[in-house]
Amino acid sequence: MALSPAQAAPSNLTPRRAPWRKYLPAYLFLLPNLLGVLVFIAFPVLFALYMSLTNWDGVTTPKFVGLGNFHDLIQDQVFWLGVRNTFIYTFITVPGGVALGLAAALLLYQKVRGLALFRAAMFVPVVTSALAVAVIWKWIFDYDNGLINDVLSLLNFNQVPWLSDPAWALISLAIIGIWQSFGLNAVILLAALEAVPDSLLEAASIDGAGPWSRFWRVRLPLIAPALLFVSINSFIGSFQVFAQAYYMTSGGPDYGTTVLNYLVYQRAFGQNRFGNAAAIGYILFAIIFIVTLLQLRLSRGYVNAVAEAEA
Repeated sequence: MALSPAQAAPSNLTPRRAPWRKYLPAYLFLLPNLLGVLVFIAFPVLFALYMSLTNWDGVTTPKFVGLGNFHDLIQDQVFWLGVRNTFIYTFITVPGGVALGLAAALLLYQKVRGLALFRAAMFVPVVTSALAVAVIWKWIFDYDNGLINDVLSLLNFNQVPWLSDPAWALISLAIIGIWQSFGLNAVILLAALEAVPDSLLEAASIDGAGPWSRFWRVRLPLIAPALLFVSINSFIGSFQVFAQAYYMTSGGPDYGTTVLNYLVYQRAFGQNRFGNAAAIGYILFAIIFIVTLLQLRLSRGYVNAVAEAEA
């Protein structure tokens, strides 16, 4: 039985749900996270920007000074010492942590018994509290009763003033930074190594490539994206070092371990100069942002070429 044109035409009288009602459940699920971002991230960032433009001791009314805090930092010798110490710490910990992580990943890549136990043990420093790590290492680096100096004495070497000499104190913090970061780097790089196709390694072996050549020409290019990630992650983490400098040396001796993150704390809660501390925090953010962009920019061509070759 044929339908009339009026019956065949779709009805325009069917009620439609309003768009906001359709997506309301999704918005309600996102609302707690959105509030968390606004309260704990967006508001502190904007408030810190406001503080960086004022002189404020946390009690009296803030006094607007514009870029005065940033201008004062240019002539602040302690600030430049903090910049120097932070970069030295970074230049030691980032290459050291990435290299040691890659070496550990290559060792864990071998099929040996108890591999899961080694992986778990290596990851312990990553999940251990930074303050607990500082307490343990402060005892290890102690001049009179520390484990390292005791071993050096047994071997007839001179004791090292790990925490009492400015140069050695910064090196001591860098050693802790490498120890804390290499476990995470190793796990990430190990996952990248395991993703390398066996067929490529077998083809390279058939062509006469030795173990070193297979690593340098096959494995290393294919794990380049993972290496870039751990390098950027390690760089950001090195600029955020605080607990070790706070507990072990209090920024000393002679400002030898006064890194930028510790200087922010000292200016804000030690001297009640919240505007100056906020200005240092924004400079710290700018350095991390610019260097990260440079790392991505300089490595983009190589990483993209590797990804296209792999595809």
